[in-house]
Order: sequence, then structure tokens, then C-alpha cells
Amino acid sequence: RRKLRTDVAAAFPNLSAEQLTEFIPNKEELNVIKIYSHKGEAITVYMNNRNPILFEIEKALYPTVYTLWVYPDLLPAFSTWPPVLQKLAGGADLMLPGVVVPSSGFPQVERGTLCAVTLLGNRAPVAVAVATMSTAEMLAAGMKGKGFAVLHTYMDHLWEYGDKSYPPTLAPSVTDSAEKESAEDEEEMEGKEPVITFSTDPLQHVDVGDLSLKDRDSCAILMGKEELNENRAAETAEDANTEVQQEAEDSRTPQEQMDALFNQCFFHALKCKVKKSDLPLLTSTFLRSHMFSCCPAGQQLDIKKSSYKKFSKFLQCMQHQKILQVKELNKGVESIVEVDWKHPDIKAFAVPEGFSSASAAQESKHEDREQVYRAPEIIPLYGVSTKMIPLFQESGHRKGSILSSSEVRNIIINYVKTNELVDETNKNFVKVNAILCDCLLDKSEQDEISNLKWDDLLSRCLGRLQPLHQVTFFGQEPIVRKGNIEPIDITIAQRSSNKKVTIIKNLELYGLDPQCVASILQQKVQASATITPVPGTKDRVQVQIQGNQIHHLAKMLLEEYQLPRKYIQGLEKAPKLGRKK
Repeated sequence: RRKLRTDVAAAFPNLSAEQLTEFIPNKEELNVIKIYSHKGEAITVYMNNRNPILFEIEKALYPTVYTLWVYPDLLPAFSTWPPVLQKLAGGADLMLPGVVVPSSGFPQVERGTLCAVTLLGNRAPVAVAVATMSTAEMLAAGMKGKGFAVLHTYMDHLWEYGDKSYPPTLAPSVTDSAEKESAEDEEEMEGKEPVITFSTDPLQHVDVGDLSLKDRDSCAILMGKEELNENRAAETAEDANTEVQQEAEDSRTPQEQMDALFNQCFFHALKCKVKKSDLPLLTSTFLRSHMFSCCPAGQQLDIKKSSYKKFSKFLQCMQHQKILQVKELNKGVESIVEVDWKHPDIKAFAVPEGFSSASAAQESKHEDREQVYRAPEIIPLYGVSTKMIPLFQESGHRKGSILSSSEVRNIIINYVKTNELVDETNKNFVKVNAILCDCLLDKSEQDEISNLKWDDLLSRCLGRLQPLHQVTFFGQEPIVRKGNIEPIDITIAQRSSNKKVTIIKNLELYGLDPQCVASILQQKVQASATITPVPGTKDRVQVQIQGNQIHHLAKMLLEEYQLPRKYIQGLEKAPKLGRKK
């Protein structure tokens, strides 16, 4: 903590002592997380109260948007238009034509200065970027070209790792307010039509008319031009006007927007996805398999951000409107048993653009096929640890390099042959040189062992590397995780009155949905099943089902899901399936 506080004070000298203590607290929980970006860069993230507050790349500290919302004046800020945010979140850099030039001028920055990006009318930053040129160079270039390399934005993966809160509304500076008011006055004077103004002076205000909101280059954000013909100007004005209308429609609170999204996906799913033959339908399956697929691109259903807070309350509301009927067919599990497809709300619902009944039906069938579980491919991997660097650096590897067991074997064999360490009298042995001694032998062994067998040499090497494993789910990119993969853990516990309960853990690690497994088991054995958090963990859950269900689980996991037996712990008493008695 002390070192981090010192580093933060050096990186952001305008933080006061009180702000520094508040930023890096003495007693609150702080976590350090190592992540890899899409480029393969190793990044350190510092978390406080489950929100990322800092990230570190090559020993340079950068604040996240969560931090900048608390300390909005931490970095020099540049404003842009609200429609630009979607482009930034999509991975684009900020081009100078999309930067709003205030009448008071830009803050003075040099090339490489860390800056914040805000939206016009709100001082809360939405992106962290590095200036690619100084303020003087920006003006000399006529406000053309790339101005800022964006590192992190609101709505990106790093933001999603936190509590996913929205930017606060912070009062803009006097300059921003004046800019916004003058723009509004101009619109009112022309009958609410935006005025297209052109300026050859880069210090003057850049109007909406100088901006093009249509992509011509995937890397560009806004391709502004000083000279536009009348047709192009009209197109730009129309686009800007459309954006303004969309913003007016989104003046609802985030909770109201989430409620509306749930209603839209609910009626869309009933009209296009669910058939009468699907009933009774588990409510969890309806949400996961039907409503989620009706969610528009770029949006995500989150019941906790709605006014309902629980999906069961949302369905109760729909039941009161007599749209459907929900019953508890099995203890603790609710199902949709009846739907009134003639209900006026369902009949009046219009499928959003981009969806159609036919395509939705095809998507539903396609998803049903994809829901057939396929066991993941699991490959053990090894990471080069600090102690093993001398042994692997000759082959061009460094700390953190990820290797398979065959690659490790080839590297060791080449190292031994290159350094002529094969014992001349017995080629089954390898002579231990200084590097092998330091990397593979314990202190008590260093004076006693001068030769190692090939098998012993390789096993010692693998044992001293950092264990990793790669999991590849069907149709997805491989995922590399630290440590050895935990097996699916099945235990039989005894409750009061001599009742037994079967507990299944770690299903998520193998791409299995605990809720789905619980529902299938419940239907097969007609016993109550529940989902509970795993004690001592934050995000893990376990399935608990009444009775000793070890035989049913063995059949499901080994035969239906085709999982190798070595990845399942607790099947010792289960029958050896597939063997004739």
C-alpha cells in the first residue's frame, strides 16, 4: 500500500494528501489482478470496493473512469460530442475533427500527456487517452489527424469488471455551458434546425455541421472536413438531428430504460420464440434461452438494474396482467404453464427492426442445436517462473512465457545437447551444470547430485514451472487459466433426520450451467434441487439435490456429456459405465 501510494503521488502530483489517503485507503480491501489484453500485453489492475481504480502498463499508472468520476480534475480534459462515445467504446482512437474547441482554448499538453475525454455538457470523463501531439501541434495541423490514442473507456471490458455504474452528471465548466447554450440558441433561431457553419480558423468553435457521423474508415471516429458540399452538409445535419432525438428519447432514468428493455425482450420472446408445445417452460430457461437472444446488440439484460430486482417479481407483474400463468410444478422451481397469445399486448407488439418472425424461429432452432453440450478440450500448460528463467532464456523465452509439455521437453533436450551435458559413460543420465543445479535442485541436494536421469530431469523441470491450463469450448477461443483445473466435485452430505443430499461444485469451469443441471436432475429423479453459493467464494455456486444421486450424475456426466472420468471427483462408488456385468 505504501509503495502504491508513493507511485500514485508521483504520477498524479495534483492529488492532495487527504485525497491520496482516500484514494489508497489504509484498511479497506485492495486487490491486485493480472490480466492480458487482446494484444497480449500483461496489465496489472488495482481494485477497490470491487471497482478497478488503476491499471498499470509497463510500470506506468493510469486511472480508470471510476477514479476520474471521483476526481474529475485529475487529468487535463478534452471534450467531444456524445455520439462519438460509441466509436471510442468500439476501440477507435479520437480524431481531432471530433474534438470540441472551446472559446477559451485547449489545455496546454505535450505529446504523450495522459488526458481525459469528456462529453459536451458533462464534466465526468468517459475515456482515458494519451495525446499523440502537443496542443500547439494540434492547432498547427488545422485540427486534422489523430489527436489521442485511447486506452480505456466507459463501457469497455475493464469498466464491465466493476459495478457497471453510469457516469455521474457533473456540472460543466463555464466555457462548456456557454458553448452548449450558444448552440441551443442557434437551433432555436432557425426553427430547431442545426446551423451548418464553416470556419478556416481552427481556434473557432467546431460546429456539428463540420462533423461526419458515418464511418468511412474503421479506424476513424469522425472524419471532419472544412469544405463540404451542400448535399453532404444536409446529410450530416440530418444525422446529428437524429442523434439529438435519440438522446431525448433516452432521457429516462437507467432503471426505466432497463424496465423497458425487459418488456421488449419479454414480448419479443413470447411472440417469436416460445411455442405452445414448449410449455410447461422453466422460467430460468425462458430468461436464458429466449429473452437473452431477443436483446438488441450492444445491450444487456440485468434484472438487478430494473425496478423489479428479481425475475420472479417481473413475471408476477405479467401474470397480474393475465398475459401468462406461472406455477411451481416442483418445489422451489417455477415454470410457465400457460400463455395468452391473443392478449392485446402480445398482438400489438412490433418486432424491432433487424428481427423477423422467420429469422427468430430459425435462430431459436439454431440455438437449440447449439445447446447440445460438448465437453471442452483441456490442455495442461506451463509458465516460465522467475527461478527457471536462466534455463529457458537461451531458447528465447522469458518470465511468463506459456509452453506445452512437449515444448518444455524439446527445450530441455536442446539445452542438454547444445551444452553437451549427456553423460558419456551412460547416455541415460544428464550432467548437472550450474544452471541446472540452481533451477532444479534443492539446497540439500546441490552437493550430492551431479547426474540426473532424463525422466527425473523433465519431471523436476515441469514441477518447478508455473502450472496453467488451457480450456477450449466448442466454437470459442481458447482460455488460459492459472493453476491446474479443479475437477467437478461430487460429495454426499448427511443432514438432520438422517437425510442425504448430493452436492455438486465447479460445474461452471467446464461450461455447464448449474441451473440447467439442477433442472435436468430434478426432472429425472423427481427430487428438490437448489442453487446455493459455495462457502468462502464470491462468484461460485453449487447444486444441492435431495438424496444420493451419484448414479444419475455418473450417467449424465460420463455418458451424456462425455466428460473424462479424471475430471470428476467423487464417482468412486458409481458404476463403471459401459462395462458388461
